[in-house]
Amino acid sequence: MRLAFCGNDNASAYNISAGVLRNVCFVDALNLVPHVFLLFITFPILFIGWGSQSSKVQIHHNTWLHFPGHNLRWILTFTLLFVHVCEIAEGIVSDTQMKSRHLHLFLPAIMGFVAATVSIVYYHNIETSNFPKLLLALFLYWIMAFVTKTIKLVRYCQDGVPFSQLRFCITGIMVILYGLLMAVEINVIRVRRYVFFMNPQKVKPPEDLQDLGVRFLQPFVNLLSKATYWWMNTLIISAHKKPVDLKAIGKLPIAMRALTNYVCLKEAYEEQKKKVADQPNRSPSIWLAMYSAFGRPILLSSTFRYLADLLGFAGPLCISGIVQGFQNTTNNTNITEKVKDPSNSYLSSEEFLRNVYVLAVLLFLALILQRTFLQASYYVTTETGINLRGALLAMIYNKILRLSTSNLSMGEMTLGQINNLVAIETNQLMWFLFLCPNLWAMPVQIIMGVILLYNLLGVSALVGAAVIVLLAPIQYFIATKLAEAQKSTLDYSTERLKKTNEILKGIKLLKLYAWEHIFCTSVEETRMKELTSLKTFALHTSLSIFMNAAIPIAAVLATFVTYAYTNDKPLQPAQAFASLSLFHILVTPLFLLSTVVRFAVKAIVSVQKLNEFLLSDEIGDDSWRGGDSSVAYESCKKHTGLHTKAINRRQPLRYQLESYEQPRKPTRPVEIDDIAIKVTNGYFSWGSGLATLSNINIRIPTGQMTMIVGQVGCGKSSLLLAILGEMQTLEGKVHWSKLPDRQMNTEGYFSRNRYSVAYAAQKPWLLNATVEENIIFGSPFNKQRYKAVTDACSLQPDIDLLPFGDQTEIGERGINLSGGQRQRICVARALYQNTNIVFLDDPFSALDIHLSDHLMQEGILKFLQEDKRTLVLVTHKLQYLPHADWIIAMKDGMVLREGTLKDIQNKDVELYEHWKTLMNRQDQELEKDMEADQTTLERKTLRRAMYPRESKSQLEDEDEEEEEEEDEDDNMSTVLRLRTKMPWKTCWRYLTSGGFFLLFLMIFSKLLKHSVIVAIDYWLATWTSMDNANDVRSVDDVKSTNKTYHVAVFSILSGAGIVLCLITSLTVEWMGLTAAKNLHHNLLNKIILGPIRFFDMTPLGLILNRFSADTNIIDQHIPPTLESLTRSTLLCLSAIGMISYATPWFLVALVPLGIAFYFIQKYFRVASKDLQELDDSTQLPLLCHFSETAEGLTTIRAFRHEARFKQRMLELTDTNNIAYLFLSAANRWLEVRTDYLGACIVLTAAVTSITEGPNSGFVGLGLLYALTITNYLNWVVRNLADLEVQMGAVKKVHSFLNMESENYDGYLDPSQVPKDWPQEGEIKIENLCVRYENNLKPVLKHVKAYIKPGQKVGICGRTGSGKSSLSLAFFRMVDIFDGRIVIDGIDISKLPLHTLRSRLSIILQDPILFSGSIRFNLDPECKCTDDRLWEALEIAQLKNMVKSLPGGLDAMVTEGGENFSVGQRQLFCLARAFVRKSSILIMDEATASIDMATENILQKVVMTAFADRTVVTIAHRVHTILTADLVIVMKRGNILEYDTPENLLSQEDGIFASFVRADM
Repeated sequence: MRLAFCGNDNASAYNISAGVLRNVCFVDALNLVPHVFLLFITFPILFIGWGSQSSKVQIHHNTWLHFPGHNLRWILTFTLLFVHVCEIAEGIVSDTQMKSRHLHLFLPAIMGFVAATVSIVYYHNIETSNFPKLLLALFLYWIMAFVTKTIKLVRYCQDGVPFSQLRFCITGIMVILYGLLMAVEINVIRVRRYVFFMNPQKVKPPEDLQDLGVRFLQPFVNLLSKATYWWMNTLIISAHKKPVDLKAIGKLPIAMRALTNYVCLKEAYEEQKKKVADQPNRSPSIWLAMYSAFGRPILLSSTFRYLADLLGFAGPLCISGIVQGFQNTTNNTNITEKVKDPSNSYLSSEEFLRNVYVLAVLLFLALILQRTFLQASYYVTTETGINLRGALLAMIYNKILRLSTSNLSMGEMTLGQINNLVAIETNQLMWFLFLCPNLWAMPVQIIMGVILLYNLLGVSALVGAAVIVLLAPIQYFIATKLAEAQKSTLDYSTERLKKTNEILKGIKLLKLYAWEHIFCTSVEETRMKELTSLKTFALHTSLSIFMNAAIPIAAVLATFVTYAYTNDKPLQPAQAFASLSLFHILVTPLFLLSTVVRFAVKAIVSVQKLNEFLLSDEIGDDSWRGGDSSVAYESCKKHTGLHTKAINRRQPLRYQLESYEQPRKPTRPVEIDDIAIKVTNGYFSWGSGLATLSNINIRIPTGQMTMIVGQVGCGKSSLLLAILGEMQTLEGKVHWSKLPDRQMNTEGYFSRNRYSVAYAAQKPWLLNATVEENIIFGSPFNKQRYKAVTDACSLQPDIDLLPFGDQTEIGERGINLSGGQRQRICVARALYQNTNIVFLDDPFSALDIHLSDHLMQEGILKFLQEDKRTLVLVTHKLQYLPHADWIIAMKDGMVLREGTLKDIQNKDVELYEHWKTLMNRQDQELEKDMEADQTTLERKTLRRAMYPRESKSQLEDEDEEEEEEEDEDDNMSTVLRLRTKMPWKTCWRYLTSGGFFLLFLMIFSKLLKHSVIVAIDYWLATWTSMDNANDVRSVDDVKSTNKTYHVAVFSILSGAGIVLCLITSLTVEWMGLTAAKNLHHNLLNKIILGPIRFFDMTPLGLILNRFSADTNIIDQHIPPTLESLTRSTLLCLSAIGMISYATPWFLVALVPLGIAFYFIQKYFRVASKDLQELDDSTQLPLLCHFSETAEGLTTIRAFRHEARFKQRMLELTDTNNIAYLFLSAANRWLEVRTDYLGACIVLTAAVTSITEGPNSGFVGLGLLYALTITNYLNWVVRNLADLEVQMGAVKKVHSFLNMESENYDGYLDPSQVPKDWPQEGEIKIENLCVRYENNLKPVLKHVKAYIKPGQKVGICGRTGSGKSSLSLAFFRMVDIFDGRIVIDGIDISKLPLHTLRSRLSIILQDPILFSGSIRFNLDPECKCTDDRLWEALEIAQLKNMVKSLPGGLDAMVTEGGENFSVGQRQLFCLARAFVRKSSILIMDEATASIDMATENILQKVVMTAFADRTVVTIAHRVHTILTADLVIVMKRGNILEYDTPENLLSQEDGIFASFVRADM
């Protein structure tokens, strides 16, 4: 057939006798002109442009200037493209009904489509290169197209074409679109004035884009990129090459920063406050404030959501249309088609929509649009939720900084509550915001769905809908139960962690006493309780999953059975599959509804809590100390007491103006210069209304040292806080004097901060930062000053011990320092700050005498006095009183005396004498104390904590893949391979740890379930198709038997499906539980039996993490992820299988889609993992910063550092938010891509099944399954990514399971060891060599010694000489690789470890008590009588103290024995050793950490109570072993001297003698 533009079956086609414009064909040809014009003009420009900027992508994005009407233009162009597609389709469909090809029906439309596409590409390029003059070409194009289309429309009107004809509608719409686009173009000319005007307008790009740090481009890219997240590609692909870090994700755009949103929310909240100001009982509504600040984006998101939901119904309708059309064409093949007359070639809309291929394309476009809108809705809510969270956090933080101290100390607001507000309540609100569009979208979706179902199936549809609606409340009930179960699980796991923590802290003692199993059992008991509540949790989870899968099956069953028995007409495939698809749509909102309702309830509670917090008491404004920092100097000089505010450059000007419009305070009468602070007639309270301090009249002289003394609890600290303005002033005034202007720092480094007070609180407060940051605390760093301060506080030795010197992180998350070390750092901070006034609150309380003296001399007398700073010192150490220039003595909240020491000596002799006696007593204590040097001890514990860290590096790599160790080539490719590889090995380990039987059961039931579900649908397809085949020639009774048979099989299959749903969901959870149980059990046993060296090398936190975070992931997170993953994967696979079965050609189309899907998931998994880690790692510092601030409020406020801390909080919030924002953008990126892939699958499935399909039932089946794929594809990838992250936990646990255990079995059977061994206590050490591990150097070399039964032996030597290693060798805690120890004739290396350790006793240097009763601490095995225990307590001089406790032996010991002093704890340990009647006692530096009095008790007890036992003492201070029978002096693992103490002392040049001399 020859091709002709106007067709060659119509003679009049080229006839123009009636006028040129009357010829249809000519008008169509005219329509080609504008399109061709545009292509001719733009192609050269585009090619030249692209050629000159080959690096088009690399243009810096500050050129992304949107021209006016940017979004409108994109929307109009997309509409235009859609209409063009319709026009092409209409032309082709019309053309098929002609005898010959009529190109003029569709060729102009195709050219129009190409031209429209080119126009938008062209526009985008002009926009990115910001060259508006080129837009003229587009302007001309729109005008020409508008004119030609109008001619065509007029021509149709003249011909009297009716409006019902599709071609007329299309042309009309086109005219409108071209007109609008022309208007948009004119608007650009009007605003930008790039042509026809003299002065074109200069425009600058938005501020964010000029900042190279902003990498989050969603708000700035064009509409298409916004909808498909195209701009994320670079980040996601680069994640493959190198991990995404904070630098890669950059900063937040200004509009999303916490500060911007805080200002919005704050204004809205203040509005609400004004509204309720006159009604005292109403509180301002946070809901309304949130709505007015963030209402618009929520409305936008809801609009998107509605659009998406309505488009979602296109699926069922198109299925119905396609199946119906297919059925008609197969039935009507015999009827000859009538050929249309070319002159009347118009198509009506109904005819057009009856075309099956048209419907397939429409379904594809509807799916694409629906998914785009849905993702847009999700994105907008996520962004708004993140903005809201930032604003709330800033509000809470600002409130924390203004909280009144009394609130915190009186317990109205605990730190826990504040932490909950930050960690839980803000997140609850954010989540609620994510889900809230569902609240109003769901009802609409449900109502629409039910109406459509009713249309399809009539009354029987309502039965199915009723099933769904009635089962929905059960979902809600299950959801609430789930929350409860989770809570009880949490309580048990906290308890379990507490016990595990105690075990790990006291592991050395447990091993030495052979008590591991007792404690292990107690953890296992708690774990069993936890598992029981986990079981309920798992049960409810699986029920919820089951409901989700079973409800649609039940509903479908009810509907179709009802239909079959109530309707005479058989069920049509079109009805069946459209309604199935509708049921799938209906179930989702109902399942989600329970979740949304739960979150709504939680959000309401959270808002109440927030409101309570925001309305709680604030601190008073202490106006005289009002400066925020040293700004506004001039005004300070003119007006003495102005309330100045720091000018914040970041805030817009109007906020600054507001802060300066506050009423000016009256200027203060100028005081005499030498008084810094004066309190007159002061009454202060802690918020209870009762005055804690009353009638205070004091003055604090400038530049001098004032001491405040008095008994405990007489109000010394309160006085400092009252002066700082932290207490409520009932009456009276605190005057801060004007500071003389001459006081500039002599070094000229930085000027003094006028109103700031350097304050060191009694309870030391550290930041989570390096030591250096803790000391300089935001001031400029000055090396000499820093050195002077650290020396004065004698911090240098401590800093040297830390692994990274003063750059080591300390604080909550860093390294734990002892009390004294913390206190010294706080004092150093106060000294370093360059303020005029320094307040030190009892800085000596945790320091021993040497340090106190050093601090007093160097720090206070020298450093502060040289600087002429005013110092107020609260102290108990009266021996420093002579140094004071001014003394304030307090008693019971009043000032007892004030004056210099001389004044008091003259006026109040009694007080002075009282002080003198106290000072004498303190001096005596001083002499005693000289020996118990606490600091060296603190440093020693620090060194112990630190130095195992060298060998830790090998444990740090535990997260690396095992494979990596084999091939050591560390090049990029292997690392990349590991980053993209799924940890299959770990997955297999996890699955097998649940047991092979369960694994098999799970796989089997899963496969069976999915086969049954496929069978149900398959049966439905054959049933409906069959009925139709029988339709023509059937007898009624055949029909009815057929019906019964079909219904019966259908019901059986459905019932089986429902049962299998339950079984599978239960087996997965059951398997998860078993795996969790086994993994935890193995981990606990492995660790508790591990060698002691492991605990020295591995930090406690690392081990605890395995028991807390990792165990939690294995318990609660992996099973649901695994379930979801297997379900979505199997659904997708069964769907693909079903479609391919119906139409094998589909498989060909599947190949490219499969390849695309593989790459999408591969890239996404890597990026998602990194972003997830970033999100987690940025959350912790934020939470810590909040709790830190709440703890150090008084210090921060005294220093006047609120502004700096606010700034830090905003930075941390923004960092966390940007990570979260990128994570959710990455999820959108994935979902958009998988959804588009799904749409392509639907299109290919539709087209192949229409052309190839066997019968209408299978066409419907194929389409139904293709639609389910679109829903589940992205879940496959997201679950894969989650599982990959969660498997990390299993891997970490496994890395501990491969550790060597101690060798517990001996050569001898426990029954062969005599019951009372060792009876005598005779010890022979023969040629002993010991090392900690077989790859380390020996610590004891060929040691020989003989100890007679009952002898008292002392071992001494310097640190590291091997004394402690010898004591550990008795218990085989270390590796004895040569020689042996024989006790009472038995070589200990032959004994089972448990037997050996349970027969010896040891007292360790650090006293360890466990939480529980005193009885449990003395005798956890419950072997002894009460008399024996009391006897032991009496020997340890503890009997009276224990008797006085409530409950006696059953009195509770808190964790770590905190409710007893160190000395008492050590005596308890002695009693514990005595309870175990062992003939050998080893004391390992047991007196090192106790005071003289306790030590004397210990010595006496050892001499009397243990008179007949062998005692080996390892001495810290040599004088404790002078009374021993035998002394062994060790050095570097060898014995140097071995004799009685008398003989050794007589050797003048001996080492022992020199030790004793040094110790005297």
